[in-house]
Amino acid sequence: MDVWRRLLLAAVCGVAVAGIYAAQPVLEPMGRDLGVPAAHTGWIVAIGQFGYLAGLVLLVPLGDVVVNRRRLIAVHLAITATGMILTASASAAWMAFAGLAVAGLFAVVVQTTVAYAASVSPPAERGRNIGVVTSGVVVGILGARVVTGTLADVWGWRSIYAVLAVLSLGLAALVLVALPPEERPSRPEGYRRAVASLGGLFGQRLLLTRGLIAFFLFASFGTLWSGLSLPLADAPWHLSESQIGLFGIAGLAGALGAARAGRWADAGRTTQVAGLALTLLVLSWAAIEQLPWTLGLLTVGIVALDFAVQAVHVSNQHLLTTAHPERTSSVIGGYMVFYSLGSALGAAATTAIYTLHGWAGSSLLGAGFAVCAMAVWATNRRLPSVAQTSVALGTEKARASESKPLVKPDRS
Repeated sequence: MDVWRRLLLAAVCGVAVAGIYAAQPVLEPMGRDLGVPAAHTGWIVAIGQFGYLAGLVLLVPLGDVVVNRRRLIAVHLAITATGMILTASASAAWMAFAGLAVAGLFAVVVQTTVAYAASVSPPAERGRNIGVVTSGVVVGILGARVVTGTLADVWGWRSIYAVLAVLSLGLAALVLVALPPEERPSRPEGYRRAVASLGGLFGQRLLLTRGLIAFFLFASFGTLWSGLSLPLADAPWHLSESQIGLFGIAGLAGALGAARAGRWADAGRTTQVAGLALTLLVLSWAAIEQLPWTLGLLTVGIVALDFAVQAVHVSNQHLLTTAHPERTSSVIGGYMVFYSLGSALGAAATTAIYTLHGWAGSSLLGAGFAVCAMAVWATNRRLPSVAQTSVALGTEKARASESKPLVKPDRS
């Protein structure tokens, strides 16, 4: 896969996921405008996460059913744009929630996109390509905070969703033009069977372990990014939306710094990378907790946290797609169920905890989630001895199909 196609797929991921997280730096004005009480503004982000969860179960298996994932990516982007438009034009909270739910539901185009990237990648480059494409997710989550704050200060929070709608439609058209269809190694299975096989994956230790790590990992991540705007907008800082959004640059720097996680995964060091990154995640909260007194240590903590989250996330996806090359959409969808639940928990809990116990309470919550992720990893340190068999089988399947072209001429 050439660099331009990798960047296009990364852009698709970034725009799709931005619709779920764009509200984070503007929770206060958005909640005020829509009549949502301050203690419940975390649900503005959480509702998109629950829509995303539904999409993981109902829509992601389509990636293992359709012959051409490229068309599926374009359709999902177009429907995501519809949800953005509904949110931008909402006159009441229920309308905004409906739009955010639709945008979240079809934001699972991210998983179809990652599965496409894994499918067209040679085994030796799979980790690298997944790392680049999933970096788009981090750019969408964190980079959107910078743009969101600026747009909100100039044109109001509704302009954010209007811009995302336009970008989604533009990318849908570009995907159809620039990406080739896949050469699927076998005939796709039916939808019911694909959904049933997704359920079967949850009984496998490899997915359960990596999924639980992702659950606590992104609960910790959501605790920071869904709650951060509240203390920054409050005393003693009183920052504007655009100033709050600038902290996304720190998170973006940390996450992109973990871009080599894919290469480390290709080299077979997923377990070691995950352990070191989870240790860093726990330590990052000691710096983040200092927010009421210093923004410098907060910035250091943000960089460390996002580096750790991205390194673990890429390692997990590389391991799972290598073990299940014939069901990349389903296995990524199953894994991301845990991600979605964790993110929703962090988003909903942090605003409620902050209202009751301030930033110290939110920091303790985020650190607690990080410790739980570390505990799951430590308990299953011997998992590679179990997983290597699955990974080896997946690699052999991938090598068996290397003699076939990964993509075919575009006759669509």
